[in-house]
Amino acid sequence: MANRPIHVAVGVNLLGDREVLGLWAGTGGEGAKHWLSVLAQLQARGVQDVLILCCDGLKGLPDAVGEVWPQATVRTRVAHLMRGTLRYSSKQHWGAISAALKQVYQAPSLSAAEAAFEAFTDAWGTKYPAVIKLWQSAWGAFTPFLAFPTEIRRLIYTTNARA
Repeated sequence: MANRPIHVAVGVNLLGDREVLGLWAGTGGEGAKHWLSVLAQLQARGVQDVLILCCDGLKGLPDAVGEVWPQATVRTRVAHLMRGTLRYSSKQHWGAISAALKQVYQAPSLSAAEAAFEAFTDAWGTKYPAVIKLWQSAWGAFTPFLAFPTEIRRLIYTTNARA
């Protein structure tokens, strides 16, 4: 028996209600072509528009979203970045690093997030350059949600359907 991921599409409507839109068994080789097929299925089922799509950094998904819903904002979830951050840092620093990065991802604006990240880089960049590189490479996919009000951010903070 092989372990396979199950990808779940959960939609949140304008009232804040969550709905499971579909489940797909992954094969480990999901690229843009696969995700284009999945999104086309969702569109055929009646999903007319997407404001924000949150994902775990699945390769090919942002490109596919751009094909199907060109005005959608694709966002990498914070937990995905934090998992990578902790992987590249010593356990003894996890608390301090997590607290400093919380100032970045909970910043009230993009400029505040940039300032908080600059402070984080000054404090930890020499010790953990891989963490800095991780956040810099994900910055464009992570920061779009900062343009939304707090109420919407709460809904898109995680891909966890229970949140």
